[in-house]
Amino acid sequence: MKRTSLPKYLLAIISFILLNFQTISYAQNLESTIDSILQKKYPANTPGATFLVSKNGKIIYNKAFGLANLELNVPMRPNHVFEIGSITKQFTAISILMLVEQGKIKLNDNITKYIPDYPTRQKKITIHHLLNHTSGIKNYTSLKKLYSIDKNDVSPEELINLFKNEPMDFNPGEHYKYNNSGYVILGFIIEKVSGLTYEEFVTKNIFKRLGMKNSMYGNHRTIIKNRASGYHLKQNYQNSRFVSYTLSYSAGALLSSVNDLNIWQHALTENKLLKKETIKKAFINYSLKNGKKTNYGYGWNIKTLGNKTSYEHGGFIFGFKSMGVYLPESGIYVIGLNNCDCNSPTKVTKKIAELAQMFFN
Repeated sequence: MKRTSLPKYLLAIISFILLNFQTISYAQNLESTIDSILQKKYPANTPGATFLVSKNGKIIYNKAFGLANLELNVPMRPNHVFEIGSITKQFTAISILMLVEQGKIKLNDNITKYIPDYPTRQKKITIHHLLNHTSGIKNYTSLKKLYSIDKNDVSPEELINLFKNEPMDFNPGEHYKYNNSGYVILGFIIEKVSGLTYEEFVTKNIFKRLGMKNSMYGNHRTIIKNRASGYHLKQNYQNSRFVSYTLSYSAGALLSSVNDLNIWQHALTENKLLKKETIKKAFINYSLKNGKKTNYGYGWNIKTLGNKTSYEHGGFIFGFKSMGVYLPESGIYVIGLNNCDCNSPTKVTKKIAELAQMFFN
């Protein structure tokens, strides 16, 4: 008997259907794997977290775990708003690059151009040094005297006065040492150059421009819809300690949600805020004077994950921890925000990024 063969168009349709079934199956496996990781780390009756995974800006996973408020037993939802701590530095760095692009700032400018009385000890401390944590300025969050004023609202000038007369840790450009003081100075320079407060600048030029409706500068008095409560764990869970947002300022005072941070990351990759040649400056793995790499750009750590380049940054502020990872070669972005400073999302965020990258290879 003669065997009849299917027409080529039918074979193409069958192949397409089988391929889509396979893709759906893989996607379901990825989702269930991520679910199991996060359900184990954030049980239903504890402070929780929200996680989002996207590829080229398109959301492929967005779920919440645990509780947003222990006292009221409020379940966490994907749209909850968190304090993001040092992820704030990304917004400060991009704000500086906006002013660079406008010709109002140069990366090689000495900071005394903007703060004439800053004691640089005859050293040239540049905008680049501040952005790259290579200034040598004393990190103010390591100073014990900070805790005597941490509940007070202070001006940027008062905050800078807290550390400016401290001895330098090293000469500018000779070492890398993570430094909140540098980003405080950058916030003050943004204000001086733009004529706006730091809060006004990021709100006008980033949040409103991109439609990030759940992102803002922190305020304890303002009613912020869907704000998650922050916790600390000793023997039992406790409400996080009160600290004025003015103490973290442009180094860590912003609030956001995973969806808004996905908008932010995609806007950067699509050059919606800066020209391509300008935004590239944020993602260079800069070198010290001796040629050693810092593994830091401007507001992002430059690392590798699964042998692929990774742009990442975490955040810590009392009651909250956060972690974001972007893999430029695959377009994968993973952001995790949680509301207890006892339960860092760093490792699971990286693990999820690796899983997503493997899935899309």
